[in-house]
Amino acid sequence: MTQKTIKAIIGFAIISALSIMSVNAQSRNQNERKEPPTVDEIFKELDKNEDGKLSLKEIKGPLKKDFAKIDTNEDGFITKKELEKAPKPKRRERN
Repeated sequence: MTQKTIKAIIGFAIISALSIMSVNAQSRNQNERKEPPTVDEIFKELDKNEDGKLSLKEIKGPLKKDFAKIDTNEDGFITKKELEKAPKPKRRERN
């Protein structure tokens, strides 16, 4: 075998291994969470200053888009009570 062929085989092996590892990691992440996070989990992750309420600066994702709907008393913060009463987003069906 030529050196070029050996390099091609090694390159293919490395790419194959990385692809397999990537697929395995993705399938593990999909299987880890089967239900949405709890209110306590959301606050633990997002409440950076630990004041018991979420400001617009602290949140991200779908909560940010629906901030005004969830902040029912319009004080600029989302409390655990407001988040518990918030309408649940519709989940997409997986094929």
